[in-house]
Amino acid sequence: MSTAPVVSIDLAAFWADPYPVLKRLRAEAPVAFVPELGATLLTRRDDIFVNEKKIEVFSSDQPGGLMTVLMGQNMMRKDGAAHQAERKAIFPTVSPKTVRDTWKAQFQAFTAGILEEIRPQGQADMLRDIAMRISGEALKCITGLTQIPWAEMDRVSQGMMDGIANYAGDPAVEARCNEATAAIDRYIDERMPVLRKAPDASLLSVQRQAGLPDAAIRANVKLAISGGQNEPRDVIAGLAWALLTHPDQLAMVRDGRVSWLQAFEEYGRWIAPVAMSPRRVAQRHVLHGVTLEPGDRVFLMFSSGNRDESVFARPDVFDVTQDSGPAVTFGAGPHFCAGAWASRCLIAEVAMPMIFERLPGLRLAGDVPFGGWAFRGPLRMPVAWDV
Repeated sequence: MSTAPVVSIDLAAFWADPYPVLKRLRAEAPVAFVPELGATLLTRRDDIFVNEKKIEVFSSDQPGGLMTVLMGQNMMRKDGAAHQAERKAIFPTVSPKTVRDTWKAQFQAFTAGILEEIRPQGQADMLRDIAMRISGEALKCITGLTQIPWAEMDRVSQGMMDGIANYAGDPAVEARCNEATAAIDRYIDERMPVLRKAPDASLLSVQRQAGLPDAAIRANVKLAISGGQNEPRDVIAGLAWALLTHPDQLAMVRDGRVSWLQAFEEYGRWIAPVAMSPRRVAQRHVLHGVTLEPGDRVFLMFSSGNRDESVFARPDVFDVTQDSGPAVTFGAGPHFCAGAWASRCLIAEVAMPMIFERLPGLRLAGDVPFGGWAFRGPLRMPVAWDV
């Protein structure tokens, strides 16, 4: 057990808005044990940036962790050579070249179709009816599970995301997660014979071509679905909300003074969709006078690091003109998000400009609540536009 100061929190309030607690921890206890989470939190940006790279201390290999137990041991839960081998195997799917030459055209085609279909309605829920659908269609392409509906992709993704954030141990949440992973296994079984006959650039196909074992292939596909659905979904809707509530900044993006990519990066800094990443302490380590012991669970709080007052000039505000370069939105070490290029392309190059171009007069049509401390995003987003 670490010697970190113990800081208790109200879990419901933390889920609704974690930022006040995180700000207090950065100032008073940057390495703190939170009993309600059963983990020691690292909350300062530089601590996260430096220590995430120390895999000999902060290990991603967590045999008893929720992700490993519920989804299998994917590349995100491996370190060193094992991690690098699987990362190399999936690279042909997520490389900048593949994103540019293969996926971007598909992203553009289905996004145009979705917006063309929904435009006559004049109103929708941006999260459920647009962002969720765009994200699901993109993930179908990238994973190779093209036979399932976009809504099913979102359902199984959410089931896994809820499961791996189920630190309270709710058995109903765990059961839904298990059902979701079983469904994905069935979908993989359906597609594998097709991809053996006609290989492509999808994640399922390139892993098979690389000769990865079946367990690794399945675990990595589940990893891609668990993160690759909710993160783009929440950023598409969240960034649209941020720009609609900051019309001066939307104007700067639309007239070219600021790029869509800058707006995307700033939103990810401000409201990190993946707000934390867990680690297992592998050997004794001292940080800020706190001794961490082997077996301790540590949460790298990306959402907190991205609002560190010592790094960002205006940490608590959405400002597309500020430098978001130091942000740790995609991670900072060897586990830097492999899907970063696909995410930037889908959201900054395709979805956001097309949404604002093809839904003229886009505006909010109701309240937009947010939730989550491990994964954070809007819960609903009613919008309207001119028909």
